Amino acid sequence: MPFSTDIGIDLGTATTLVHIRGRGIVLNEPSVVAIDQKTQKVLAVGSEAHKMLGRTPGNIVAIRPLKEGVIADFDLTEIMLRHCMAKVGEAKRFLRPRVVVCIPAGTTTVEQKAVLEAIARIGAREAYLIEEPRAAAIGAGVNIFEPSGSMVVDIGGGTSDIAVLSMGEVVASTSVRIGGDKFDEAIARFIKKEYNVLVGERTAEALKIAIGSAHPSSRFLQADVRGRDLVTGLPTSVTITTQQVVQALEEPLLAILQGVKQILETTPPELAGDIMDKGIILTGGGALLDGFGRFLSEETGVPFFLADDPVSCAVRGTARILDNINALSGSLISTRKIASFL
Repeated sequence: MPFSTDIGIDLGTATTLVHIRGRGIVLNEPSVVAIDQKTQKVLAVGSEAHKMLGRTPGNIVAIRPLKEGVIADFDLTEIMLRHCMAKVGEAKRFLRPRVVVCIPAGTTTVEQKAVLEAIARIGAREAYLIEEPRAAAIGAGVNIFEPSGSMVVDIGGGTSDIAVLSMGEVVASTSVRIGGDKFDEAIARFIKKEYNVLVGERTAEALKIAIGSAHPSSRFLQADVRGRDLVTGLPTSVTITTQQVVQALEEPLLAILQGVKQILETTPPELAGDIMDKGIILTGGGALLDGFGRFLSEETGVPFFLADDPVSCAVRGTARILDNINALSGSLISTRKIASFL
């Protein structure tokens, strides 16, 4: 028999995670939809679609419905959300659930409305949005409700959200539209420039995970990378070192560093002192890049700490919010609040 429950969703550019109250995290899948451009038919969603990235015929394209943390294709986002509900076997069991969704800190009211509409169309009774860094901080175990400053840097696939929190609210925040996807693009671009070899985003991502680093002294590894020689047009292989990956990532890492410095410079001095004592929490999949915390610590003089299971921090934060939804709903973005701005 259908029943009403609560669902937390981390709707990410690279990955979508779903938490169901009482069951925990039930889904962790790539945010990808594969469609046939000739018939406009959806062929695959999630993991199956991700396998097709860079490996499909011309008429089949694997698309990320979210770009830089916001909905780029409303219809495909709705299809992906419906797939998520069906995959965890809940489509028929849920009776208009309450849903909390994470969004980047810098989204506009129009972008927020698009997310709320997508959630409403999959049958939600109530839809709420929360800023990604606030949810990530709660999920990382930070007590953001005390009168003390806490700071979190959430590195996602499309955005890096940076925020200072106190008394449960965001004091200062910014969203840098650079994340793990830009890291992959930077690595692929470096290999193309240095070796005239073209590699796909999945190859670049695998290289980043295997030998990549944000700090030149953090590790010393190398790996062979296969791609297409742009001169001969034939398959080829080149050897890439960790130090070359560090060089490739310099530009996107400096952009994130600039965002961190910007927020630190605008933080009230009392809260800045709290942050210096506690350190800054790193969350999100991009934070798993080797040497990231060390790089930021050396550049800012503030200690950085990687959260436990940084990938799931935001969705675990939505679960804690759902447990206290009656007390916190006033501080969340909802359909009613969006309507008052439009």
